[in-house]
Amino acid sequence: MKRFLSLLFFLFMVAALFAQQKSSLDKEKLFDFYQNQKYAEAAKYLTSIYGEDINDAKILIQIGYCYLMSGNNVEAEKFYTKAYAQQPQNLPILFSLGNINWKRGNADKAKLYYGEIIKIDSNNFTVYKLLADILTTKDSLRSVYLIKANKLNPTEADVAYDLADLYANLQKHAIAYKTLQIAIAADTGNIVLKKAILPIANFLKKYNEVILEGEKILQVNQDAAVIKDVAKAYYFTKDYEKAIAKFKILETLAMQNEATLYYTSLSYRALKNYQAAVIYTKKTIEEGISDNTSNYYALLGLVYEESEKLSLANSAYKKGLEFKAEPNIYYRLALLYDLKYKEVKQASKYYNLYLKSKPNPIKDKDEIKYVKSRMEELKILD
Repeated sequence: MKRFLSLLFFLFMVAALFAQQKSSLDKEKLFDFYQNQKYAEAAKYLTSIYGEDINDAKILIQIGYCYLMSGNNVEAEKFYTKAYAQQPQNLPILFSLGNINWKRGNADKAKLYYGEIIKIDSNNFTVYKLLADILTTKDSLRSVYLIKANKLNPTEADVAYDLADLYANLQKHAIAYKTLQIAIAADTGNIVLKKAILPIANFLKKYNEVILEGEKILQVNQDAAVIKDVAKAYYFTKDYEKAIAKFKILETLAMQNEATLYYTSLSYRALKNYQAAVIYTKKTIEEGISDNTSNYYALLGLVYEESEKLSLANSAYKKGLEFKAEPNIYYRLALLYDLKYKEVKQASKYYNLYLKSKPNPIKDKDEIKYVKSRMEELKILD
């Protein structure tokens, strides 16, 4: 009985002391710290009042928040972890611990806390967005989280942008377009989304839309990517002069690349300005060696051939073959020797090489049919 009374007295004294500590909290002083964003001082002040050995989740969260706002993630995590032990299903605690670990580069630990949130609230848009941000583009779960987040909030711009980019990389351009279109309808002034939809619209052959919306953007923002998208739209609508004018703006900004120079060359060729087409095809080749270099030489050869510079055309085609044995180049050489030079043996050689180079049976079916027919005719003539 005596021991029980002693224990009761001890508990009473502890409770009284704790109440005294709480009552000694100067709320005006604490408010002043918050108002002046002195969160580190606020955290130290609260700790001085409540001590280190705290089991009250509300107080732990308050101190953790102060440390978090002051940039002290180490101390913040310590207090939030104690609070988590008291309330493991508290969403603000889980979000805070997830965010702290993400900031500190501990992605795996952050994912664990965010995963706990999904177990509690499977329709929490914010956590799906955070999980998508953590995961790399190579992680298959990223697409799952982005799709879920977009389903919960299809008008949120960041998620719509990332999801559309993912769809575009998967060659799902129609879905990417629709995803951005919904977000743009909810935020018609979002230039980032409007820029993002242009290359996708170009792919879907919505060229007039690209020109209309792109020109509006260019009135206030001379963005190189937008200029390129609009220029390509002009090219595909056969407005070659406007296409060239846009592509040349990129040159003045030193933002040209082999693709823009290539389209400039194609535009000049369409206008039968072969001299300029030659200049820009050479610029395309000089801009950078890539898998497309053989195609650039094929274009150069074609421009020379159309301007009746057959020797230069022959050299350009053969130079292209040094980079890659393209069926198209063998075909052009065969026609050159057959129809221009009238050299049957050389023509047969290149027709044969064309067939051996495995042209696309669907895309090139007309050319394949012609070559086979022409080879039979040449055998008779030989």
